[in-house]
Amino acid sequence: MQHSAICLWFDGNAEQAISYYSEVIKNVKIISTFYTKTAPPRQGSEVPLTINFEMAGISYMALNGGPAFSFSPAISIMLLCDTQQEIDQAWDHLSKNGKTMQCGWLTDQFGIAWQIVPAKFNEWILSAEPGKSDRVMQAMMQMVKLDAKTLEQA
Repeated sequence: MQHSAICLWFDGNAEQAISYYSEVIKNVKIISTFYTKTAPPRQGSEVPLTINFEMAGISYMALNGGPAFSFSPAISIMLLCDTQQEIDQAWDHLSKNGKTMQCGWLTDQFGIAWQIVPAKFNEWILSAEPGKSDRVMQAMMQMVKLDAKTLEQA
């Protein structure tokens, strides 16, 4: 059986990032941690090379690979939120010390791009109602942080 996981390359701060995400995202669980002396040192302490974890039902591996690579918005994590309160909380937390962008996108303090989206967004976009998907897209294009009520009513 095949299984996939997402590997995120960090510059020695994978533990900090996972801890930060667990403050706002439901169901963050560390599965395993692998330590090696070749991982980039952090203030004289041993840093894990890899951390396998689950976040909101998705498998990830955080790799403390050093400064060779950085994240880009070309790949983002889409966080589907059931309520506007969840959108607001995730947005406020993840955008702190980061950068916000149009259409519900942000880059967090670790450089990871996120899309903070209402869970029903695809339902609205794929609606059979004439013009609904165009109205939702037009409304979304006017937003930075997404407003679920406005999108639903579009």
